[in-house]
Amino acid sequence: MNFFGINALESLINNLSHLPGIGKKTAQRLAIFILKSDAQFAEELADTIIKLKHETQLCQRCFNISEGPLCHICKDEHRDASKICLVEDIVDILAIESSHEFNGRYHVLGGVISPLSGVMPEDLHIRELVDRVTNENLKEILMAINPSTEGEATMIYISKLLKNNNVLITQLASGVPIGSNLEFIDPATIGRAILTRRKL
Repeated sequence: MNFFGINALESLINNLSHLPGIGKKTAQRLAIFILKSDAQFAEELADTIIKLKHETQLCQRCFNISEGPLCHICKDEHRDASKICLVEDIVDILAIESSHEFNGRYHVLGGVISPLSGVMPEDLHIRELVDRVTNENLKEILMAINPSTEGEATMIYISKLLKNNNVLITQLASGVPIGSNLEFIDPATIGRAILTRRKL
């Protein structure tokens, strides 16, 4: 239903309401804010979104967001290339980085194994992880998958897949609640979980 009688405004509200964590009421407030703002702000916002879509891609090595073939973390020679932190999604990298306790590189799975949702191992970046273990002389893989039933199953699947490789597989220590997402956990808790990680 078009409450405002303005199709452009209703379209913006509808699109904003599809963003994670944005309900209809919040979408309305954001849309009205944009409407009341000067034209330059709206144009810069639109240009920034378009630029983001056109100029970013996935890192060819770890599947983090990047402006080139490799992301800034993979290109950083000061990072410990012998350690990989395995995460479920790109936002988890931001959470781990905010803890300042991990200085290795990353690998983004792109989800977790969930047959009920139609997500199978071949739908994730697991094969690429195996290739990295084979080719990059890795010493440790820290599994920082969001704690859930599917996440646990995914970690077990990958650890079994890599059991014959000479690489230490660890996971975050307790302190990260079951069913939580890393992006919503405070950096101190994540940092302690990294420092006290245990062998899987």
